[in-house]
Amino acid sequence: MAISRVAVVGAGFMGSGIAESAASAGIDVTVFEPEPAPLERSRGRLSESVDRAVSRGKLSAQAAQVLVGRIAYTTEMADLDGVDAVMEAVTEDPRVKGKLFASLDTQLPDAQFLASNTSSIPIAEIASWTQRPERVVGLHFFSPVPVMKLVEVVVALDTAGQTVACAEQFATAIGKQPIRTKDRSGFIVNMLLVPYLMAAVRMYEEGFASREDIDQGMRLGCGHPMGPLTLCDFIGLDVLYAVCDSLYEEFKRPEYAPPPLLKRMVVSGHHGRKAGQGFYPYA
Repeated sequence: MAISRVAVVGAGFMGSGIAESAASAGIDVTVFEPEPAPLERSRGRLSESVDRAVSRGKLSAQAAQVLVGRIAYTTEMADLDGVDAVMEAVTEDPRVKGKLFASLDTQLPDAQFLASNTSSIPIAEIASWTQRPERVVGLHFFSPVPVMKLVEVVVALDTAGQTVACAEQFATAIGKQPIRTKDRSGFIVNMLLVPYLMAAVRMYEEGFASREDIDQGMRLGCGHPMGPLTLCDFIGLDVLYAVCDSLYEEFKRPEYAPPPLLKRMVVSGHHGRKAGQGFYPYA
């Protein structure tokens, strides 16, 4: 069955990007947050993004207007009734996600799938809060969502084959390349990426090299588009810390453990680019 209307729960940076990508593909989107302020910020992000696309000639003014018109914003869960699928992008807290999925499972018995954008929490743990765990799947998008083509489709123990096929079809329909992964902490990308990033943080923490030289070494020596410390700031140090914690909890391998410096930066509010301060200062 084709998906024509989806719900995005969580209007932060990731949720806003998912909503924009779906609307760009001709799908109607309802974005939910319990408070109006995040919804207004999401509207602003969308406006900036489509204005930028129009100014660069990637989108006509008329197409931009149509895209914006496909997205509705609400503070009422009842407005999600009748959606074909759900994308969740709320805080990385298993209890918050679990309670949300329990509610969505009851409210939306006919939805084809309930997907989490988690980067670290086991999908099986989230699905355990529902009465229909076969409908729960991971769809892990990458930031910024409208630009990044990859989506990890995370298959939990009880996820049905039909759910996986539907989720992959949806990802393809909105212009993404799905790759399938088992439900292990870190999935594919973060399981490979985190040890590299943490090695860079430790190198900087120990005074082995400056932040600029670490980043330039990987950009100019390995052809990476950005250095590891810049990438940490871009991802968000709080998000990265949660991923490290999850990986270390599951595998108990030292390369996944967050270094002390990372913890100190997170508790100090130095969360990277979004906070104006991380390994580098940002205007």
